[in-house]
Amino acid sequence: MAFGNGRGMNRQALLALAALCALLAAWWGWTGVRQWRDDKIATGLQQARDGLVEASARTLGQQAARLEQLLKSAPAQAALAGGDAAAIADAVHAGWKEAHDVQALPADLAAAYADPAAFGYAKLALLEAAQREQKAVARVVREGKQPQLGVAAAAAGHVVYAGLPLALLTDPVAAAAVSDKAYLALRQGNYTVVEHGDNGLSANADVLSRPVGDTGLRVAAALPEATTGPFGLGAIATLVLAAVLAAIAVLAALVGAGKLSLPRLGGSSDDDGPGLSLDEALQSQSAPEQPVVRVRDERAERRQGAEAAQVEVDAGIFRAYDIRGVVGETLSPAVAELIGMAIGSVMEEQGLNDIVVGRDGRLSGPSLSEALIEGLRKSGRDVIDIGLAPTPVAYFAAYHLRAGSCVAVTGSHNPPDYNGFKIVVGGQTLSGAAITDLYSRISENRLHLAQAKGSLQQRDVADDYIRRIADDVQMDRPLKVVVDAGNGVAGDIAPRLLEAIGANVIPLYCEVDGTFPNHHPDPSEPHNLDDLVQTVKRFDADIGLAFDGDGDRLGVVTREGEMVFPDRVLMLFAADVLERNPGALVIYDVKCTGKLQSWILRYGGTPLMWQTGHSLIKAKMRETGAELAGEMSGHFFFQERWYGFDDGLYSAARLLEILAVRAETPSEVIATLPSSVSTPEIKVPVDAGSPHAVVREFVEQAQFDGSPRLSTIDGLRVDWDDGWGLVRASNTTPILVLRFEADDKAALERIKSDFRAQLQKVAPGLPLTF
Repeated sequence: MAFGNGRGMNRQALLALAALCALLAAWWGWTGVRQWRDDKIATGLQQARDGLVEASARTLGQQAARLEQLLKSAPAQAALAGGDAAAIADAVHAGWKEAHDVQALPADLAAAYADPAAFGYAKLALLEAAQREQKAVARVVREGKQPQLGVAAAAAGHVVYAGLPLALLTDPVAAAAVSDKAYLALRQGNYTVVEHGDNGLSANADVLSRPVGDTGLRVAAALPEATTGPFGLGAIATLVLAAVLAAIAVLAALVGAGKLSLPRLGGSSDDDGPGLSLDEALQSQSAPEQPVVRVRDERAERRQGAEAAQVEVDAGIFRAYDIRGVVGETLSPAVAELIGMAIGSVMEEQGLNDIVVGRDGRLSGPSLSEALIEGLRKSGRDVIDIGLAPTPVAYFAAYHLRAGSCVAVTGSHNPPDYNGFKIVVGGQTLSGAAITDLYSRISENRLHLAQAKGSLQQRDVADDYIRRIADDVQMDRPLKVVVDAGNGVAGDIAPRLLEAIGANVIPLYCEVDGTFPNHHPDPSEPHNLDDLVQTVKRFDADIGLAFDGDGDRLGVVTREGEMVFPDRVLMLFAADVLERNPGALVIYDVKCTGKLQSWILRYGGTPLMWQTGHSLIKAKMRETGAELAGEMSGHFFFQERWYGFDDGLYSAARLLEILAVRAETPSEVIATLPSSVSTPEIKVPVDAGSPHAVVREFVEQAQFDGSPRLSTIDGLRVDWDDGWGLVRASNTTPILVLRFEADDKAALERIKSDFRAQLQKVAPGLPLTF
C-alpha cells in the first residue's frame, strides 16, 4: 500500500512502534551516559595511578639520595673515620630533622642477628639489601603497628638506617583525584600501605597494578564492572544509536497520529507499483547484527537415572583433597551430575550463585563436565564454562570473573582412566570434612532442586590469564627454555605464557592428548623427566620445565640434566619474596628439606612446616596470612603478587623472572643453594589394610636412637642433627610415602636402615625397595 498520506495504515501499530523505539532510545541513551561516565572514571584512575607511580619513585629516590648526601657531609665523614656509631647517627640526624629513628651499626650486623625478632626482620632485611646493592635503599618497613618509610645505606664499615614518616608515601594516594567508585592503593608484597576509593574492589586491584621501579612497591588499581553497550558498541556509538531510535519514535508517533504525511517510498511513477508502508520500510531495513552468545541449548529431556536412589556412588572417590575415581568403574556422568547438585546445594546454603567450570584434556572430560554442569544448573547455580583449561586457570577465572567458586574436572597426574573434581566454594578449597559432606548429601538425598535451572555461558579466559601475568612478570633477559607438558592441558597455554614474559620456548609434548602417549604427566617421578633432560641437552637450553596433567605442579631440570627438587626451588622463591616482604611467613610440607628452615630464617622470614596436601596448605595460608608456600610434590602457592592458589604455570614464570635477573647461568644460581644427599619420594604400596593404619601403628611402636626430634603433624618425621626420615600415608592412593635426607651417604643409609627395620616390625609384608 502506498504510504502517501497514511490512509489504511494501522495507526495503533505505529504508535506502539513509537513507544517501543522511545523505550529503547531511553535505555540505550542511559547506557551510553553510563559508558561515558565509566570511561571518564577509567581515564582518571589511569592518570592517577601513573602519576602516583612517578611520585612514589621520585619520593623514594629523593630520600635515598638524601641519606647518601648526608653521609658525605664533613661531620658524618669524621664520625665514619672514627668508627663511632653513635656519632654517625647524630651527624645524619642533625641534617635530617624528618628522620625520627636513625641508627648506625657495624657492617657485621651482629647485634641485629643476635635477636632479629626484637630488632625487626624488615629493618634487618633492608640493611642487608643496602649492603648487597652498595647503594642507598628505601622501602616500607613494617615493625609492630607503626609502619614507616625506611632508608638504609652502607658506608665505611657501617650500615646506617633512617626511619621517616610514612606520610611521604601515603599523602599523595589520599590526595589522588580518584572516583569513589574506583580503587587505588600502594602495596608492598601482600601488604597494603594505603588505599583510596571503593575497598570492595581491592581483591582485583593487582590486575591493573604497575611497579614502582625495582623498589618492591607497586600501585594497584581497580575499576567497577564496566557498563556494556548494545551489540558491544562504545559510548559514542550507543548515544548515536539512541538518537536514531528517538528520531524514529518521533516520526512514527507523528504519522500514527495523522499529523505527518510522507512521500511514497516506491518511486515517482504509478508504473513502479505500490509504494512501501512505514511498517514495510522499517521491516525491509537490515537489522543490526546480533552478538553471538555461546550458550549451550537446554537438553530436550532430563538425563535418566539422575536421582540419588537410582545411582550407586562409591564413598571411596571422596578423598582428602578432592574427588577422584576411575571412569567407568567408580566415576560416571550420572555420578558427576549428583556431585554437581551436591556442590550447588552447598552454594545455595551459603548464598552463592555463580561458579566456573573447567576441565583438563582427558578423554572423559567433556562428558563428566557436561554432567557436572547439568547438576549445578539443576540446583539453580549460574555456570560459566571455560572449557579446556588448566586447573590454575579455573582458579584464576573464579577471581577474574568474580564468581568466587569453581570446579576443575581433572585427574591431575593420575593415569588416563582416572578423573575427578577439585572444588572451590566461596574462595575456599574443599577438603576433608567438606568433601565428605558432599557424599553425605548425595547418600541422604539432601540435594537442592531449584524451581528453575541456572543459566549457562561459555567464556575463554586464557588470554586474560596470560595478560594478567605478563603485565606483572617480565624477564630481564631471554632464556632458552624447554617446556614438557606431558601431553597434559598445560601444553595449550604454557608456551604462550612463557613467550609472553620473554622466554625462548622449545615445546615438548605440548599437544593435548588425554591418552598421554609419550610419558605419564607427573614431574615428581624422575623417569618422567628423561625426555626433557635429553631435549635440554640437545638444544643447549638454559633450563627445562615440566608440568603435570592439569598444570598446577612444576618440575625443573638444569642444563646438565640434574633434577632440581621442588624444596630447593622453594628456596629461590623464598629469597625473592622475603626481599620485598621481610618477616613474612613461608610454609612448606613435611616432605621438604631440613635446610629450608635455616634458609628462610637467613633471609629474614618465618618458617612453618605443615601437612602435605594442596587444600591443607591453602587453608593454612589463609589462617596465617603467609606470603608463600610450597610442597615437595611441586605445588607452589604465591600470595605475594598472586592469589594464593597452587599454580605451576605462574610458578614457572616467577622462576624465570628470578633466574633472568641474575648474571650467572641458571645452573650456577641453582648450584649455590644448600645441598644434601636425599631421595625422591619413595612410594610403597599397601595391598592389605589401610596405609593410615600402618602409619598409626608405626607412630605408636617405632623407637629411634640418638635423641631425634619427632613430628607427627603428618605421619612421622624423625630429625637428627645430620639428617631426617619421613613416613606418611598418601591421601589419594593406597601407598606409604617415604623420603630421606642426610649430610652424607653414610648418614642417609643409616636413617634408611632404621626406618626399614621399624617398618618391617610393624608391617612385615610391605615390599620395601629403599
